[in-house]
Formats: sequence, C-alpha cells, structure tokens
Amino acid sequence: MTPPKKVVETNKLSRVFKNGEIEVRALSDVDMLINQGDFVAIMGASGSGKSTLLHIIGCLDRPTSGEYKLDDVVVNNLDKNQLADIRNQKIGFIFQSYNLLSRTTALENVELPLIYNRSGQFRNSKELAKKALDQVGLSDRIYHKTNELSGGEQQRVAIARALVNNPTLILADEPTGNLDSRSSFEIADLFVQLNNKGKTIVMITHEAEIAQFAKRMIFLRDGRILSDKPIEKRNTREQAFRELEKPVGFENDGL
Repeated sequence: MTPPKKVVETNKLSRVFKNGEIEVRALSDVDMLINQGDFVAIMGASGSGKSTLLHIIGCLDRPTSGEYKLDDVVVNNLDKNQLADIRNQKIGFIFQSYNLLSRTTALENVELPLIYNRSGQFRNSKELAKKALDQVGLSDRIYHKTNELSGGEQQRVAIARALVNNPTLILADEPTGNLDSRSSFEIADLFVQLNNKGKTIVMITHEAEIAQFAKRMIFLRDGRILSDKPIEKRNTREQAFRELEKPVGFENDGL
C-alpha cells in the first residue's frame, strides 16, 4: 500500500520575536505532519502560537529555527519571489474577514488569483472561476457584487477563490469568526464536502463545535503542541442544527 503523500511537515520548528532585549518565543520545537486528504483543526488560547504557526505554514513568515517542508519543498531558504510563487500556486487562503474586493462581482473576485498567477497554466480563468463558485453552491450569484451578498455567501466566494487554482493546501484562519451560528455550520459542512473530495484543509478556530467537523485536532499551548488526536465523534451539519434548535434554560426550572 502506497504511503500517504506528505503535504505539511515541520521538524523542531521554532519562532522567536525580538523586541529590543526581550525575546518572545511564539513557537517551540513544533513537529507536525499533515498528509494529503487530512482535515486538521488547530485550537489554543490567545497567545498559544496558532497564528504564528499558520503564517509559517502559509509562507507568510519564516521560522527562526527548524525545518518546514510544503509538498516536499523545503521552504526555509526560498527568497521572496519564490515564496510568493509557492503561496500563489500551492496554497488557498481563507480569512475571517473574507478579504474580498468591494463593488466587484463574485466572479471577478474568484478570478483574481488566476490573473496574478505567472505560471501561464490558467488561460480559461472565467470558466475556472465559474466552476469554483459552483463547487461552493453559488452558481446563481456569480454576477452579484460582494456588497449584495450575505456574510455566509461572501465567505463562500472567499472559499471559491481559495479553490480556483486547485491548491495543494487550503488554510482557513477563523473562517466562521464573523458569521452567525447557522452560517458557521454551513461553512464547516462545506469544508467537510471539499475534504471528502480530497482537499487538504488546515483550519484555525476558537470554536469547539466548528473544530469538531474536522478529522483531527491539534491543541497548542505556549507555542508547543499539547495534543494531536483524531476526532472520534465528528460534528455534522444536521447534528449542529439540532443542538441549535434545543430550548435553552428550561432543563432544571422545576416546571
């Protein structure tokens, strides 16, 4: 049996920030392996190192020491242009605040990464953008401007934009942070659907019920991995909606 392909591999990864004489150790000796087809949730309190780890995985920052491989490429020694290329070709980013261009259609937003891609492999950018929007259930909203869409729809546009160049890895940073509960569960369920089709996803979240949609949870504390375990009872959209509809505060009122 062929071993799974390694997408993210870190070895003794550390990140230290210096402020004058003061050193802040954001990450310490992080060993992590994420294979193709994984869906990993990263959790931890504020200051645990979640964002620093995501920035390094996303090639937005460099480790102070240790090694990081993305899709078998050693990232540590790449120059700025090479880092920009690897971000554009191998990573799809999804942010809490969507980061969409206002007064621009959903189609134009999704097409943007293909326009900036220098590999020359995406000549039919409009068709690829339409296909990505169809994947996230927005084929009927492609010509709507972003200010005409709900928060959940805007995040779906952002997910389509992350998918459009068929990246090796999808990185989601608090993707449901700006959404109401129902929209959050819809987005988490969309990640499950994409993962079921083979997409490798790493998601940072502070919401336990959203993390439970993933296959595996990594918990950080003080820049170290405290635990890394498969999720035994994964959440589902239906189950989450049922929990949402339960009345609150009437269990022990004696009535």
